[in-house]
Amino acid sequence: MKVTIAAAQYPITEHKTFADWRTHIEEWVADAARQQAQLVLFPEYGSMELVSLFNPEVQTDLTRQVRELDSLRQDFCQAFADLARQYNLIIVAPTLPVIEEGNLLNRAYVFSAKGMVGYQDKFFMTRFEDEEWGINSAPKTLTLFDAPWGSFGIQICFDVEFALGSQWLSAAGASLILAPSCTESLRGSTRVHVGARARALENQAFTVVSQTIGVAPWSPVVDVNYGYAAFYCTPDKDMPEEGIISTYTPQKAGWLVQTLDFTQIESVRQDGQVFNFKHHSRLAAGFVDEPVEVVRRQV
Repeated sequence: MKVTIAAAQYPITEHKTFADWRTHIEEWVADAARQQAQLVLFPEYGSMELVSLFNPEVQTDLTRQVRELDSLRQDFCQAFADLARQYNLIIVAPTLPVIEEGNLLNRAYVFSAKGMVGYQDKFFMTRFEDEEWGINSAPKTLTLFDAPWGSFGIQICFDVEFALGSQWLSAAGASLILAPSCTESLRGSTRVHVGARARALENQAFTVVSQTIGVAPWSPVVDVNYGYAAFYCTPDKDMPEEGIISTYTPQKAGWLVQTLDFTQIESVRQDGQVFNFKHHSRLAAGFVDEPVEVVRRQV
């Protein structure tokens, strides 16, 4: 089975009203749809551009801006649900800080023609999220999304730098790991891409990275962004020898569009030059003090 995916190199931009932002997002989704995308991946914290709707006091107050953003959650989700239905594709929305039972979580919502079908929360926090912003590590639940063409999971930015989540998702049936990301430097971007390539190798899977780009001086969270989109695979038979399917020019706004063939993953897992996935599944990965759960959602 094949699927065409569009991964965003997404600039943080200012908007005057929510309606303006909604129009902006639809233009991006429509552009991906014109390129025959069946799944579109937005980056981590792309939603932070909505803070531009608030007054300067909120824009510079890290705690208050999350509360204000959470008040837009319903409208944010409705916008993407409508777009997924209108363009008949799957949308992994830019991650949004949400408040759940008093905890601040970094969440990637997933939408299809059915509406909102599930989400993935981030497990591992960067130092900025933990020490300055107060974003909490989420309950250890992984979501496996089952689509007609195959199954995928999401590992948000720093999460893809650890083997645990991708291993559990792949063991549950994922052939594709999506890594929405937000980094401010070449070093940060590189860590995510190295992690994504490692996860593709370990699990003999496809991985896709989407990152924010550009500058937003009005935002202390996403003021400087460096990144690029990429598609990776395991370097095995009938696949690129370096495991790099495609990359986009860094810091250039737009979609990187690629068609992936899931029969290639089945082939290398069953009869590859090596059996990374088979051997990796023998390793026991987990948290010492928290059980990990995998739930399935149909898209």
